[in-house]
Amino acid sequence: MGYPKDIKIVDCMLGIPEAEDRSDWYESFKPLLKDQQSREMFKMPAQYMFKDIPETGEADDFVKWTVGQMDRFNIEYALVGWNDNDTSRRAKEQYPGRFFFDMPCNPNNGMDEVRRIKQAHAEVGLSAISVFPAGTCPQVPINHKYMFPLYACAVELDIPILLNVGIPGPRIPMETQKVEHLDEICWFFPDLKVVMRHGAEPWEDLAVKLMLKWPNLYYSTSAFAPKHYPRAIINYANTRGADKIIYAGYFPMGLSLDRIFSDMESVPLKDEVWPKFLRENAMKVFKLGDSK
Repeated sequence: MGYPKDIKIVDCMLGIPEAEDRSDWYESFKPLLKDQQSREMFKMPAQYMFKDIPETGEADDFVKWTVGQMDRFNIEYALVGWNDNDTSRRAKEQYPGRFFFDMPCNPNNGMDEVRRIKQAHAEVGLSAISVFPAGTCPQVPINHKYMFPLYACAVELDIPILLNVGIPGPRIPMETQKVEHLDEICWFFPDLKVVMRHGAEPWEDLAVKLMLKWPNLYYSTSAFAPKHYPRAIINYANTRGADKIIYAGYFPMGLSLDRIFSDMESVPLKDEVWPKFLRENAMKVFKLGDSK
């Protein structure tokens, strides 16, 4: 019972802390938060949804510390945000083959953002770009014209874009992240690979319907403890969607690896689905090499 322990896991959402205090991860959308609890009391803006946010403590080298955490659970590769700083560069240089990178993007920056993506891709070899539509400031919907240069850039570079979909955890408006917006994007950009992040709730049935419709639309399980994976997603993975569902955690932003992999024991995936979910789908979508 439980997931196979011999699979070398690819985690498609993991963070490398740069300090014990990780509040700077949320500075970009802090101006959107209006209630006092979110602005002043929470360690992270969706803390009301997470019981035990991991404590990283102090470390002389957080990159080394992160690799140690990955090794405990047989995580071979981890997708982390490229921040063009010392931490990102040490992760790439000191641990080749352990990290691949997405660049968080702000569509409000227009062509300057496209140029920034292309420069980073030339220097680093990005595996993806990402946007948190509800967390952009001002907010930008998934199907807004400001997003189109980023989509075109991802197609040109042949890399996926990761998009938060569904009701956002932070107490900010949800309109920008309605799953229905993806239909227009997948239609207009048939070569664009889109990976949904953060659940798609309460529209997970619609997310499944759109994945059936559009061949380049995928779903990652980021920010969900495995016991809370939507039933529609589990059913889809076990039937027609075995190639479409990708494992992503949320360590150390909101979930501990101990919590994630303890819960993983009871996820009812079929035996033949586990290798695809934990490794092979990510290897193919992000072009990480052989998918075995």
